[in-house]
Amino acid sequence: MREKNDGPKPTRRQFLTGVGAATAASTLRPGEARAGVPDLKTRGATETTTVCPFCGVGCGQVAYTKNGELIHVEGDPLHPISEGTLCSKGAALSQVSNNERRLKQVLYRAPGSSKFEPRSWEWAFERIAERVKETRDATFQRTSGKRKVNRTQAIACLGGSALDNEECYLLVKLMRALGITYIEHQARI
Repeated sequence: MREKNDGPKPTRRQFLTGVGAATAASTLRPGEARAGVPDLKTRGATETTTVCPFCGVGCGQVAYTKNGELIHVEGDPLHPISEGTLCSKGAALSQVSNNERRLKQVLYRAPGSSKFEPRSWEWAFERIAERVKETRDATFQRTSGKRKVNRTQAIACLGGSALDNEECYLLVKLMRALGITYIEHQARI
C-alpha cells in the first residue's frame, strides 16, 4: 500500500524551530503573552460592513466607529469581490470623513450674491423640491403631436458608479415618476 504524499516535508531546522517556539509559548502564563502589546485602536468600536463609494467595482469595507466618529477602515475579508483588499483610495476613506475642510452644512449662494450663506438641510430639501415642482409644472408636456408622452425635458438626472444597485433602482423609479427622460449614468471603470 502506497502512502499519500502531503507535499514537501519540513527540514530538520524548520521542525526544531517549530518545536522550540511551541515549547516557549506553552510556558507562558495567561496575560504574559500580551505584555508590551498595545490595545487595538478598534477595541470597543462598532463594526459596520459597507461598500466602497469611490468606483463601480464594489469592494467591501469594514468601518469602525466610536462615539459617532469613523476611526478606522479596512477591507472586508468575507466580501466576495475584493476578499479583504482595497486600493489606495478605498484604504484612505477615513481621511475623507475625518477632514477639517469637509463641508458639514449646506452652503447657499443666492442669485446675484457674491458670498455663501449656511442653511439647514431641511431648508435645502424644501428648496430643491420647490424648484423641481416649479420646473416640472412649467415644462410638462402631455402630448407630442398625436402621441401621449407625459414628460419634461427641462430636468436631467446623472447617476454615478458610487451608487449601489438598489439606489440606482430607486433613483430611476423617482425620475420616471416625475416624467424625466434624460437619465444618464457615469461609470468610472
